[in-house]
Amino acid sequence: MKTAELVQLLSEDAGPVRARPVAPRLIAAGLVGSLVSLGLLLALLGLRPLGPAMATPSFWMKGGYTLAIALAGLLAAVRLARPGGRIGAAAAVLAFVAVCWLAMMGMMETMRTPAAQVHHLWMGDTWRMCPWRILILALPVCAATLWVLRRLAPTRPGLAGAAAGVFAGAVGATVYGFYCQETTAAFVVVWYTLGIAASGLLGALIGARLLRW
Repeated sequence: MKTAELVQLLSEDAGPVRARPVAPRLIAAGLVGSLVSLGLLLALLGLRPLGPAMATPSFWMKGGYTLAIALAGLLAAVRLARPGGRIGAAAAVLAFVAVCWLAMMGMMETMRTPAAQVHHLWMGDTWRMCPWRILILALPVCAATLWVLRRLAPTRPGLAGAAAGVFAGAVGATVYGFYCQETTAAFVVVWYTLGIAASGLLGALIGARLLRW
């Protein structure tokens, strides 16, 4: 029997293959990773008093921003997990709108702030540590997300890894918000975004090797 005939015979006997949804698997990876990140936060830094924090607009501003970026990263990762997948307009637009929205809030804060206090408005008290802490808290989520993508079929491994890294960085930033007491949009749009971008870069570097067929 020739090889072509054998392949045809086997294909005739094969039943339909059910495609498993990608999004639930990535969401599950994000949830598992976020629990590990929360454990790291509790072990290394602890929590700030959440009752008073949740009564302030800054708490929800930070959470809304990081969750919007996380959703954009998730949408991109879902699309890139399939052969020939692209980032998609929805993910790109969501990320762009979130960054522009917070940047505009930061500029409005700047215009209302006395000149002597503008430096502190943008730098806060923790700018040296903030991006690194977010990156550390993103690592469990990044590892879990890349593990799921490794079992799928991305054909653009570097970009898929970057999407996973952005998703992980934004989840890590959300977790970090349970500790961070910086309250300005100006600080968040610079230093939180830098931490998320660092996670995206790390995801791209790892994904380019790990997700290669």
